[in-house]
Amino acid sequence: MYLITINCLSYFMLIALFLIRVQGARQKYVTCGSVVKLLNTDYRVRLHSHDVKYGTGSGQQSVTGTETQEDINSHWVIKAATGKICPRGEPIKCGSKIRLEHLETKKNLHSHLFSSPLSGKQEISCYGDGGEGDTGDHWEVICSGDSWLRDETVMLKHEDTDMYLATSGRTFGRPINGQMEIVGVSSSSDSVHWQAMEGIFLHSPDLKAANPVHTEL
Repeated sequence: MYLITINCLSYFMLIALFLIRVQGARQKYVTCGSVVKLLNTDYRVRLHSHDVKYGTGSGQQSVTGTETQEDINSHWVIKAATGKICPRGEPIKCGSKIRLEHLETKKNLHSHLFSSPLSGKQEISCYGDGGEGDTGDHWEVICSGDSWLRDETVMLKHEDTDMYLATSGRTFGRPINGQMEIVGVSSSSDSVHWQAMEGIFLHSPDLKAANPVHTEL
């Protein structure tokens, strides 16, 4: 018999273990504390990371786009900006600043003034330790209404550099063969559109049901 301690279980597994599917209910908004996969709707790839470092630029943990839907390395926890608090289940307001913590490695989606390895645009990486990093982890949610709706696309604008999270359309070779380069770009007319797809979406306070709702993970 194998002994499994709580410390060996990821945050995602702890939630999934006690998950109750609410029949007929579907969370309308993307909310604080939710665990989601983000699809770039221009190239149909999901935002992805893994414990593979860039060989150039910052040398930090690489961020890519993958066409594979069923991959645990594409889960991101939505958190408030450093030093801020957003209650679990509260809808993310358009114009607010958030952090995206990579569930498996506990590093935050990050950018800075390094060139990306394939296209020479701005590098996107994962940075920090245990979910703690710096202001380079802050992203502004650009959307058209009051709050981030699950069924609509948003843009994510990097606070420190004013660059938009995007895909370059170029793909890597080994060891991440076929995965797409994720970059920061200055123009909102590029491939900068993202939609929340699979994940665990916590209910907002205005819903009577207190259980999380998830789509296929």
